[in-house]
Amino acid sequence: MIQSFNKIDKVNGVLKLQGDKSISHRALLISSLANGKSIIKNLSDGDDVKSTIKCLNELGVETSLKDNIYTISGRGFKGYKKPARQLDAGNSGTTARLLCGILASQNFESVITGDVSLSSRPMQRIIDPLSQMGAIIDSENGKLPLKIFPSEKLQTIKYHLPVSSAQVKSAILLAGLHLDEKTTVTESVQTRNHTENLLGLSIVREGNNILSSVSRNDYPVVKEYFILGDISSAMFFIVLALLTNNSELIIKDISLNTTRIKCLSILKSMGGKIQIDERGVSNNEIFGDVFVKSGELSNVHINNEIIPLIIDEIPILTIAGIFAEGNFELRGAAELRVKESDRINSVCNNLKKLGLKVTEFEDGFSVSGEIKQISEPFDSFGDHRIAMAFAILSCLLQEGGKVDGFECVSVSNPDFMQQLKAVAD
Repeated sequence: MIQSFNKIDKVNGVLKLQGDKSISHRALLISSLANGKSIIKNLSDGDDVKSTIKCLNELGVETSLKDNIYTISGRGFKGYKKPARQLDAGNSGTTARLLCGILASQNFESVITGDVSLSSRPMQRIIDPLSQMGAIIDSENGKLPLKIFPSEKLQTIKYHLPVSSAQVKSAILLAGLHLDEKTTVTESVQTRNHTENLLGLSIVREGNNILSSVSRNDYPVVKEYFILGDISSAMFFIVLALLTNNSELIIKDISLNTTRIKCLSILKSMGGKIQIDERGVSNNEIFGDVFVKSGELSNVHINNEIIPLIIDEIPILTIAGIFAEGNFELRGAAELRVKESDRINSVCNNLKKLGLKVTEFEDGFSVSGEIKQISEPFDSFGDHRIAMAFAILSCLLQEGGKVDGFECVSVSNPDFMQQLKAVAD
């Protein structure tokens, strides 16, 4: 589907977004392990989260929805039932990787599969540590499908993440919940800590390292969860408001987790008029409101060390960068190559359509030059974040623009178009 966008002259209003995708996945999985009924409010309605729900249903976890409130009937310790068919994670890497950590501890054989895009993404990064724990996982090429066999010899490990990945960390921690002794994951660069927050784990810092430990003592109990607004989805509208003259935008009840708001810090360092108002804590997650006013931006150096904390926001940060004063450059982001698309190549190909000077590196890209209007549609490459980033870019062009394959936004934010219309004057 080709979606057309007209230039937006002004942004004004208040947005309240549906639940954060990363937290939604984890709340579902953790609730499914508890023995009894948990309540989840404001769950993300993106396709990725629906994939997690479908997989849990196949594993005997009953879920019901009423008035935007989910009830999850958890199965208790090692209580999943053997699925009658393969577990289809769709496009969701979070579903596949985190669920693998739980299934490694169950007493039956299972298979996780996914769509074409997910089947091209690396899974060896979870196979290796889980195998060190004694899990038996079969994969022909380190990718989906993954066949997981019951293991009687699961054991604790102390694992230092070779690649900064909250998904790998979470898979290990979820497997470690099923063991009496502590399993510890060490990371030298902090990644998202939603799993630790929802489980109530303590985090220890040793020098430059961050240690997260878990055991059966931390096994989930029945709870009520309120899922905070998705900061990654909010970023598209924040950048639009910053770059559209005479604009003001308020985004309510958004996740302000310190591992998720580096993107806001970068925009503020670029001169963005952003005010953050912390309003409270829900399940160890900070939330609040974000106030945005339009203004001039200037590009800044982005340190490699924070890349894992902004990895999902890089496409829309790039859009801010090409409208800011000075050249935009990003390095140390090779992980973008193995997302829903090769996001380095996807971003570069689309920016070249604007007549910009684009240099592509293995771990990033640089952009300079003046934007030229085009009639050719941007390509989503089947990637929801690429689609939304170039939708925002289209709204900033004098003659508007088009995005081909825009339907993929349903992966994370099926309400994107309604939200855009709500704030566009």
